[in-house]
Amino acid sequence: MSERRVTMADVARHAGVSPTTASFALSGRTDMRISDASRQKVLDAAKELGYRPNVTARSLRTKSTQTIGFVSDRITTTPFAGEVIRGAMEAARERDNLLFITEAGGDRDAESSLVHALLDRQVDAVIYASMFTRYVTPPKELFGRRVVLLNCLAPGFDAPSVVPDELEAGRDAARALLVAGHTEGIWAIGGHQAVPATPEGIIAGNERMRGLEEVLREGGARLDGVIECDWDTRDGYREVAALLAAGHRPRALVCLADRVSLGAYQALGEAGLAVPGDVSVVSFDDQDIASVLRPALTTLKLPHYRLGRLAVELILRRGPLEAVVHRVPMPLRERASIGAPAGG
Repeated sequence: MSERRVTMADVARHAGVSPTTASFALSGRTDMRISDASRQKVLDAAKELGYRPNVTARSLRTKSTQTIGFVSDRITTTPFAGEVIRGAMEAARERDNLLFITEAGGDRDAESSLVHALLDRQVDAVIYASMFTRYVTPPKELFGRRVVLLNCLAPGFDAPSVVPDELEAGRDAARALLVAGHTEGIWAIGGHQAVPATPEGIIAGNERMRGLEEVLREGGARLDGVIECDWDTRDGYREVAALLAAGHRPRALVCLADRVSLGAYQALGEAGLAVPGDVSVVSFDDQDIASVLRPALTTLKLPHYRLGRLAVELILRRGPLEAVVHRVPMPLRERASIGAPAGG
């Protein structure tokens, strides 16, 4: 049999004060005349007895359960995006809130059921999240609720969105090449979106390429070519090998994802070309492989932790939420894959 729960009345008796005094002291209210000594006696008694507030009673009084629902497609089962969850959980815990994490696996019926379950539990708000930055249609049950969209966009839906700043990341990739002296012989591998088009590539690819081409043009440079392909290792290998076999000699490659870079490294190595001595490489995402490649890969980091954290910070702000897009910077991880242009 479990031990009896310690009540506020128990704390009051132990501290030798009235239940009203104990209530005001434990709630942190400062608008009542309670001496510092009495307040401290109550706090000490609560700690000694192991008192925990009755959350249900508190929620009835405050009209808040201090809980946030988190509904995602498949974030929780994707290893490198676990930082999204960690950022959200830490921000919630720091603010004495609890995060209920659910995953629908892309099933709309399951998603609707999960949202209903969270609302039945009286969550204060819901974070609706996507593994890849994409356009979404939130469940109808979320309309009119306090919602933040995480790593997704929903035009016409009245809620703020938190997404990576892919456009500025593309600009930073171009700046990194320009600073190293690259103005020609630059090829983009992966293109504007994954082929065939997938949720992963539609927004990220278009914005990365737009930022890249904008800054190259401003710097008096241009891309020699854009190769549209899927964003996987074998695709990077196949396309770069074909590029070299066709007689092209790139001086720099902009790979639209780190997995593409891994394949590019393999193709360049087989052709006897060194990174960055012969060909510089810059990429996006900063997955685990980026730091273990040799030479280590210079890449723009997806800010997973900051995305999750900001979503919670926004949803717990006082007042109404504005339907604006919050773009989180993707920091440049400068390593060893960019060098001066090779001669000839």
